[in-house]
Amino acid sequence: MPSQPAGREPRLHELYAARQYRPLWLKADTHSDTEAATRQARELVGLLNSAGVFGLTPKDYDAQSLQDLLTHLSVEGPSGVAAERYARFDVSLAEAALHLVHDLHYGRADPRRAGFFWPAARPALADQPLLQTLSTAPSVRAELTSIEPQFLHYQLLEQALPRYRTLAAQPGLTDLPPLPSRVIKPGERYAGAPRLRTLLRAFGDLSKEGTAAAVPDLYDVSLSRGVARFQARHGLDPDGTLGRETLRALTVPIAQRVRQIELTLERWRWLPTFDRPPIIVNIPEFRLFAFRSLQDRKADILQMDVIVGRAFPSMRTPIFAAEMRYVIFRPYWDVPYSITLKEMLPELQANPKYFSEQHLEIVEGERDDSPVVPPIPENIARLARGELRLRQQPGPDNALGLVKFMLPNPYNVYLHSTPARRLFAQSRRAFSHGCIRVSDPVSLAVHVLRDTDGAWTAEAITSAIDGSQTRRVTLAHSIPVLIVYGTALATESGPILFFDDLYGHDRKLEQLLNAHASEQPAARIGVSPYSRSGEVAASSRPYDIRDQQGERHDDTALLHAVGPEPGRMPGGS
Repeated sequence: MPSQPAGREPRLHELYAARQYRPLWLKADTHSDTEAATRQARELVGLLNSAGVFGLTPKDYDAQSLQDLLTHLSVEGPSGVAAERYARFDVSLAEAALHLVHDLHYGRADPRRAGFFWPAARPALADQPLLQTLSTAPSVRAELTSIEPQFLHYQLLEQALPRYRTLAAQPGLTDLPPLPSRVIKPGERYAGAPRLRTLLRAFGDLSKEGTAAAVPDLYDVSLSRGVARFQARHGLDPDGTLGRETLRALTVPIAQRVRQIELTLERWRWLPTFDRPPIIVNIPEFRLFAFRSLQDRKADILQMDVIVGRAFPSMRTPIFAAEMRYVIFRPYWDVPYSITLKEMLPELQANPKYFSEQHLEIVEGERDDSPVVPPIPENIARLARGELRLRQQPGPDNALGLVKFMLPNPYNVYLHSTPARRLFAQSRRAFSHGCIRVSDPVSLAVHVLRDTDGAWTAEAITSAIDGSQTRRVTLAHSIPVLIVYGTALATESGPILFFDDLYGHDRKLEQLLNAHASEQPAARIGVSPYSRSGEVAASSRPYDIRDQQGERHDDTALLHAVGPEPGRMPGGS
C-alpha cells in the first residue's frame, strides 16, 4: 500500500491521540441509536457539499465522497457499519473540517504569490480545540462563521453570493442585442429594451413600475434611470445613456460577477485584524476609507475619491500595508529618477525655460536643506547620471499639491493632494505613477491629526497649507494603511458594486486558485501562514489521504486505532 505524504500522518495522530482515538463525528454508543453519525457530522457534510455559499468549492474537501460514506453509514445502521468504513468516515471528515476552517480563516491562496504584501496575518487557529468545538457545537455553521473575518462588509458580500448564483443560473439574462447607434438616449428606440428591463429588474436597479412600458422598444425615462443606477454600481458615469461601455458591463455573464465576489471574499480573508482604526484604499474602486473606529460601518468611515497608478506594470499602485507616521504641509516633490530621465530631461532639452516654469531645482544631497546647484550643462549631465536629484518647489502647482501623507514603505508610495483637480471628475481614475492622490486632503489631514497636539482643525490645516514654510507634523499615533484590491463590494443599503479588473489581479488570483484545486492542498492548518517575522511559513497540511493522482489510501495505523472506545471499533477487537 502506498505510503502517506511525509509529515501528514503524525499531525492527525496528534488530534486523535488527545482524545484517546475516540471518533469525533460518530456516536460513542452505536447500539442505542439508529444513526451512526452525529448531528454535527451530518451538518458539516452538508456544509461541505454547499461550500459555494462561502465562495469555496465542494470538491476541494472531497465533499461528495464524504456524502457517499455518510449515506452508507445511514443505510447500514450502527450495528452493520464496517470497522474500516467507520474509521475512514471519521478521519476523512476531520481532515476536511481542518481544510475548511483553514480556508475560511486564512484563505486558500498565498497572498504574496498573488501580489499582496502584508506585514502580519490573521490570528493563528488552534486546530485541536477547534475541531473538538465543531464536533459538539449546537450549530456548526455558527462556529464556522466565527472564524471568518468579522468585517461587516465581508459578511454582506458573502450574503449576496447566493442571490447572484441564482441569477447566474437564469439562461440568457445578460443577452442584449448590439446598439443601433453609438449612444442611445431617453426617447429613442432600442430593440433590446424589453430584455434590458428584465435584466435591470433582476439586479434591483429598476422598480416594478419601470418594468412595464406602453411602447416595448422605447428607451424611456424610467429605463434610463435604471441604467444610471446600474452605471453607478459599476464605476461608470451615471448619465443614464446607453453607450458601448455600459452595454459591455450589462452583458458581462453573471457567472463572472459571481467569481468577482468569490475572489474578493478570498482577498478579504487575507486581511489582518486591527487594533487601531485603519485607512484602506481599494484600488479598482478609486476610493479611500478612513475608519473612525474598528467597525466597518459607513457612519464611522470618512470616504473620498482617489487617483491611483496607471495600468502600465511600471506605474501600478502596489498592494501592501504600512503605517502612516507623519504629514508634510507644503512639501517638496522629489522627482523619481525614472521620471527625471524619461520625462523631465527631454522636456528641458525641448524648452530651456522648463525648469523655471515648473519651479524645478537641482539639489546635491538628500535633505530638504541640501544645497541647490545651478542648471548648467555639467550639473544636468550629473543629474542624468543620477549623481544629483531633481525636486519641485512647494506651491500650488507642485505635483504633490500642498499636503503629503507619509507611510514609509519600500515602494516609496504615499498619499498626497494634487493641483490636477479636474481628474477627479473622471470615473476611471488611474493617472498617477503609483502614488495615491486624495480628493479631500484637508478632511483627511483633520482625521489623521485628530489626536495630535496642536488643535489641528480644518482652519489650522488650511493656514499651514497657505503658509510660506514646509512643515512636518508627526502623528500622535501611527495609523495602519492598507492598499487593497477588490472588484466587488457590498453596501449596507443593499446594492452590490462591481469594478473592472484594472491591473489583472483577478486573473492572477484565478490562476492561483485553479492551481490550488488541481494539486494536493498546501497546508497551513492550525498555524498562521506567516512566521513571526512576516515570512510565509513553509508548512504543509497535517494530513491528506490522497496521493498526487487523487487516489485515496488508508493510513492503516490511524484507521485501526479510531473507534468508539480506545483501540476498538464496532464489531472489532
